[in-house]
Amino acid sequence: MDDSDLVFKALADPIRRLLLDALFERDGRSLGELEAVVNEHVEMTRFGVAKHLRLLEAARLVTSRKRGRERLHHLNPVPIQQIHRRWIGKYTERATIAGALLDLKAQLEENNP
Repeated sequence: MDDSDLVFKALADPIRRLLLDALFERDGRSLGELEAVVNEHVEMTRFGVAKHLRLLEAARLVTSRKRGRERLHHLNPVPIQQIHRRWIGKYTERATIAGALLDLKAQLEENNP
């Protein structure tokens, strides 16, 4: 599976997006902290949260490191930025040009009824 396929698969799940949002808000969270965040929205076991984190790690969206007895999870925004550059950026650039042309058209039609 391609790296971008793993990222898209990881982003497709609302629980994984919730985990990424939690790490965006405050990086370096333990599994217990992330489990508490998820359980504010849906009921899920520690094992279920860990499974989602493993998929996020496989997509390189999350990295983890041990600190004492804890494993802290950190957001890695690089794969999302790569997706943005590859897929989103080129379309928003065109949309900006198209939007400017539509604005110009509306302005010209307004000035010349």
